[in-house]
Amino acid sequence: MIETVSIIGGTGPEGRGLALRWARSGLRVILGSRDQQRAKEIAAGLAFRLGGKAQIEGCENAAAVAASDIVVLTIPFEAQATMLKGLRSAFRPNAVLVTTTVPLGTAIGDRVSRLVGVWQGSAAEQAAEFAPAGVMVASALSNVSASLLESDRERLDCDAIVCSDHEHAKKSAFHLAEKIPGVRAIDGGKLENSRMVEAMTALLVGINIRYKTHDTGLRITGLPAR
Repeated sequence: MIETVSIIGGTGPEGRGLALRWARSGLRVILGSRDQQRAKEIAAGLAFRLGGKAQIEGCENAAAVAASDIVVLTIPFEAQATMLKGLRSAFRPNAVLVTTTVPLGTAIGDRVSRLVGVWQGSAAEQAAEFAPAGVMVASALSNVSASLLESDRERLDCDAIVCSDHEHAKKSAFHLAEKIPGVRAIDGGKLENSRMVEAMTALLVGINIRYKTHDTGLRITGLPAR
């Protein structure tokens, strides 16, 4: 059972939104940032928003990684490789790394609705390449709207497709996803299938732009409700 989760990139929109949802569910959340003071300030603001009872704290990225057996990566693709290289020594043995990162065109100054080609095949597979040996990687939650996560809406209406080559990492990502009311975790198979899931994120971004919203998501039909 997961009790503590660390979020690298926790001061960004997605990190803040996930922190809100998970802290509200009773998890202890550690926000990681390159700027420790900013992480502490945002953590305090989120805790205040939740009534002061939530367990949210902020610290520098390496300290956040070292503090938990499960680490969630919510950073832009262009920062991922460098970030993981710098944090390799901080990971606990046999930790789980859940990445939400998508290689959108903004990484190279292109359109946000365009997917950038990645040598390894996907951002998730790149994360697995740069993570330390023994760290189990899963991709999840990349299709869940950051603005919805940060909103006051009690329940969301979307599925989270989880891909991993490790059953323990997949179960951990499932558990985190379904701690968010209204989110259903879907087994997306091996980590290489993240290529398709990441492409769907770019598609959703384009739909958001055309329909002037920020809240689109995915639902997979024909499966039993959870």
